[in-house]
Amino acid sequence: MRWQGGRQSDNVEDRRGRGAPMMVTGGLGTLVIIILALLFGVNPMALLEQGGAPGGAQVQQGAPGEEGAAPANDEASQFVRTVLASTEDVWRELFEQMGRTYRDPTLVMFSGQVNSACGMASAAVGPFYCPADEKVYLDVAFFRQLDEQFGAPGDFAQAYVIAHEIGHHVQNQLGTSDQVHQARGRVSEAEYNQLSVRLELQADFYAGVWAHHAQQRERILEPGDLEEALRAATAIGDDRLQKQSQGYVVPDSFTHGTSEQRMRWFRKGFQTGDMRQGDTFRAAEL
Repeated sequence: MRWQGGRQSDNVEDRRGRGAPMMVTGGLGTLVIIILALLFGVNPMALLEQGGAPGGAQVQQGAPGEEGAAPANDEASQFVRTVLASTEDVWRELFEQMGRTYRDPTLVMFSGQVNSACGMASAAVGPFYCPADEKVYLDVAFFRQLDEQFGAPGDFAQAYVIAHEIGHHVQNQLGTSDQVHQARGRVSEAEYNQLSVRLELQADFYAGVWAHHAQQRERILEPGDLEEALRAATAIGDDRLQKQSQGYVVPDSFTHGTSEQRMRWFRKGFQTGDMRQGDTFRAAEL
């Protein structure tokens, strides 16, 4: 991915080094919760605190101040700021075409643990978007996990992750997220899970829309970059994660979509660049 030398966003809070990470130890049940909540927008720590850590798991919090701060202008920070700036440029233009004003989100880089308007989050959470404060939260150590645990290396795979979270910000501004969240309690769990899947797939589509326009504007793609993003989308499909963690899949429990669905909707966004073609809620087939 060609990102060096691009504009860098000022809408980044670097909170790295402000506390030691929370550690979660326990059995397979804990691992399942963390993996399924890892991407995107769900806080597994909240689940563990509300329902008790399964399998005898224990949650331990380190003392603040034990971890040294990362350099404020290191390569990870430069990369995040550059990708965020690219999303700002693309979505400002697309919102303007719709007669709307795009509100830039803030991206918070943290290490270990972080307080958000959606609650406390640990490094185990992975990237997530909090609509209450319109901020994306990212522990950049997740990128190493994306490579080593999920087999999805590469800077464009990392850019896809950021762009997906920005997709949730777009949904928040358009009111889509509120419509889905208001359905909770009024529909069955299986029906709500299906709405959640459609929300996540639309965020994947929006990530593809960003990539389409960023390529047209900045020529950011190098050979193999698109494949990096598709591998990342494949790696975090509900079916693949459930198969890895428990040996079988439960489609009614899917909340993010299958590997094939995530890959297909991202590709559709990339190929069309047209937001109007990303209405996953009216799609007869996902």
